[in-house]
Amino acid sequence: MLLDIIFIVLGVWVVLNGADRLTEGASALARRMNVPEMIIGLTIVAAGTSAPELFVSLVSALKGTPDLAVGNVVGSNTMNSMLIVGCAAMVAPMVISKSTVKRDIPCSVLASILLLLIALDSFLGRIDGIILLLGFAAFMTYTLLQAKQGQTEPVAEISQQQNPWKSAWFVVAGLVELVIGSNAFVDHASNMALSLGISEGVVGLTVVAGGTSLPELATSVVAARKGQSAIAIGNVIGSNVFNILLILGLTATISPLQIEGVSMIDMAVMLLSVTLVWFFSRTRYTVERWEGALLVIGYLAYLGWLIASL
Repeated sequence: MLLDIIFIVLGVWVVLNGADRLTEGASALARRMNVPEMIIGLTIVAAGTSAPELFVSLVSALKGTPDLAVGNVVGSNTMNSMLIVGCAAMVAPMVISKSTVKRDIPCSVLASILLLLIALDSFLGRIDGIILLLGFAAFMTYTLLQAKQGQTEPVAEISQQQNPWKSAWFVVAGLVELVIGSNAFVDHASNMALSLGISEGVVGLTVVAGGTSLPELATSVVAARKGQSAIAIGNVIGSNVFNILLILGLTATISPLQIEGVSMIDMAVMLLSVTLVWFFSRTRYTVERWEGALLVIGYLAYLGWLIASL
């Protein structure tokens, strides 16, 4: 048991370090190719913070533990919307832009509804995966078109950019760390679940989701403390959409997922959490400290229910 915990912690550290290297290297290469900062943020950085969920879910599915894969995404999204937004709002009230309230958060709500509907039969097949991937392609196309229309920031000067060989090395090293860390994480999380008699779905909803959501938590709380609430909320909402449409879509397309340990209640809580964020955001386009506290309390209550139902 102690050995499993040590390897889980090491796996999380390697995965997070790999995601950081991958994001830094890919962003530097994109700047060198004159890709606008806004586009980099909406694609590479958003994908980078979702990379832990992607690799952990893919490895889980390929190793025959689909509940870890689905629990990872559902748990991460619930944690993002309730715990991370709640903590960030408690640090400093989050001012939400009108475009985020009218476009981005509704996309996250729709993605959650889509997952809930196609998972009613407790199975995500290849057709379901393709539907999710098509939804992701539509979301990215629309988002990038909107970003290009509003793009005003100049691209960073080449002289200030990272050496391209170093950038490429960061990308390769990041991918290797993600694969190695994900394997260790999944193997030992599964071992721990079996030894404790806990279902892999619950481990995915809690331990795995918590580990892979660390990038979003760190990014959002730091951004909120610096008064950059747009980055904080954008990071969370973007990650939620990536997790459902891209990660589960890609995972189900590669390896169909039979869902057993993650219930419709868990998915309903995920949908409720992002809907609450949308509701709070619509009131004066701000998530106040007390609303953040309610989100955190709601997440702790859900976590308590999960533990009590073991």
